[in-house]
Amino acid sequence: MKKILFGTLAAAAVAATQSAYLGEPRQLTHGGENAEAYWAPDGKRIIFQTTREPYSCDQIFIMNADGSDQHLVSTGKGRTTCGYFLADNKHIIYASTHLAGDACPPPPDRSKGYVWGVFPGYDIFLATDDGKIEKRLTDTNGYDAEGTINFKSGQIVFTSMASGDLDIWTMRPDGTAKKQLTKAIGYDGGPVFSRDGKKLTWRSHYPKTPEDMDKYKSLLAESLTEPMKMELMVADANGSHAKPITNFGCASFAPTFTPDGKRILFSSNKDDCDSRKFELYIINVDGTGLEQVTHFGGFTAFPEFSPDGKSIVFASDKDAKTPYEFNIFTAPWIERR
Repeated sequence: MKKILFGTLAAAAVAATQSAYLGEPRQLTHGGENAEAYWAPDGKRIIFQTTREPYSCDQIFIMNADGSDQHLVSTGKGRTTCGYFLADNKHIIYASTHLAGDACPPPPDRSKGYVWGVFPGYDIFLATDDGKIEKRLTDTNGYDAEGTINFKSGQIVFTSMASGDLDIWTMRPDGTAKKQLTKAIGYDGGPVFSRDGKKLTWRSHYPKTPEDMDKYKSLLAESLTEPMKMELMVADANGSHAKPITNFGCASFAPTFTPDGKRILFSSNKDDCDSRKFELYIINVDGTGLEQVTHFGGFTAFPEFSPDGKSIVFASDKDAKTPYEFNIFTAPWIERR
């Protein structure tokens, strides 16, 4: 009887960690700090950023969708972030500080709290998928990063300090026709288009009090920002009709549209603000119908749907062997509607 009861409880515990939306996860990387993994347009490869030997800060790698053939495609110099394929499946973009110096930028001063570095040396580069840089797409005196691409239109959307604040911008794949979409004072970042190119979502933090505004501006003057109070925004593709769809008072980020554009999958610590306990959630584009997707109990973020909509890729410390180990996983997506 005890064995039956124990077995039942153990099965229930395992079931509680699974998602009604996800099939069995498959781990693609093993060790190091791996994050921001995004699919190639044909679904056969994944681009991601990783800190692993011999590199002391993030570099851009590409691997096959099954985790094989992991290899460097950035320069190996400076710090990089936010790699993404172009629609031709032959080119990539990513942000890098390598022109500002071969070394990794100094880490943020954590005496100021948990802060992110928005390093002014970041610019966005266009490269072939084997790592040959073809063009520098941004050259403003300040942070340019967090770029993603709409495969239908080819439009790049990214975060830039070109206005003197962290705003959302768009540009063509050759770096021309830059256009500022957001103008409210505060952090706008991590933008991504819906697949049809008609909608845009991103993470935001707009200071609401004079004290908060002073702190935001003071940190920004030191190329820093606080990431732990962020809400999700949705707007038309040109930035109009912007509205928040979360109001948790916590950290919500890494939004991505479902293939039909009706919902947004994202990461949040809404049940334990100021903690590192992030799970994936899904919400309608009007802010209704919130559901929790993962129950892994640690940090899970950066989800993206495969081009065929049958899987997602994400980063997580699930089954990590060491502190601050984050790996890339894929899992089948089980559509419940």
